[in-house]
Amino acid sequence: MKNKGKQYLGALYCIIAAVVWGLSFVAQSIGMESVGTFTFNACRMLLGSVVLLPLIALRGRGKEKPDEQTKKAERKELIKAGLICGFILFVSSCLQQQAFAYLEVGKVGFITALYMVLVPVFNLFAGKKASLNVWIGVALGAVGLYLLCVGDSGFSLETGDALTLCCAVGFAFHIIALDKFSKTTDPMKLSSMQFFVSGIFSTIFMLIFEEPTFSALSTAAPSIIYAGVMSCGVAFTLQAFGQKYTDPAVASLLLCLESAFSLLFGWLLLHQTLGKKALIGCAVMLTAVILTQIQFAPKKKEKA
Repeated sequence: MKNKGKQYLGALYCIIAAVVWGLSFVAQSIGMESVGTFTFNACRMLLGSVVLLPLIALRGRGKEKPDEQTKKAERKELIKAGLICGFILFVSSCLQQQAFAYLEVGKVGFITALYMVLVPVFNLFAGKKASLNVWIGVALGAVGLYLLCVGDSGFSLETGDALTLCCAVGFAFHIIALDKFSKTTDPMKLSSMQFFVSGIFSTIFMLIFEEPTFSALSTAAPSIIYAGVMSCGVAFTLQAFGQKYTDPAVASLLLCLESAFSLLFGWLLLHQTLGKKALIGCAVMLTAVILTQIQFAPKKKEKA
């Protein structure tokens, strides 16, 4: 009964994380009206990195400290992982943020969710096999994308669609990189480091291509604070605890709901609506994402 309670609590953590991330799409869209892509991401990522520092300190209390040689090796691995993951995050998040200048919140949310379908496909190059449900999910993802991008004049991949699709590819590589480095680094330290690296890259590009003003930053401050504190800090922590107490397949399925929440909040808060074909496309893509996350039990071999 006690374990059952923890499973329900873990599931609740995952759902809340999905809600926070879904609402983050709205914050990003609103922030885009006041400041540029690089400015928004620079502030958001650096804030997210700082927010995680107290949590890292709390987790480290009471733990046995490693010797100097081990500490040096861990630091070296963390820096390498942070640079790689942070750069991929920088590219992917900037592509996504720019897409809000062209697309509705829900559409960005659903096309971005394709990264969950792309991860198992890209893993093929690493020698990992994909099951039949993954390939069905990939096919459904393509159908869903078509329905999202088809208009009265036929299929058209507009600028915003292309940006979001590229961002989904980037996030797929980001997940693969995180999966690799999370085995050798502390996940929360890695998160803080990658947010910091992404924030630094965004700051450099902000200084080159944008000229943020104090007035614009003040207007965008609520959106930046939400995206930095809630999306990066709070949601990440909820995800970590949710996955700790919940079956990985169930956690993945619940976290997939962020795209559905992005559509819901875009409609409720920004009064954005999609056409019938686009809505059917969203439903097909959500089915594709869920299908790729389902892990079927292997068939038992019959006894000779």
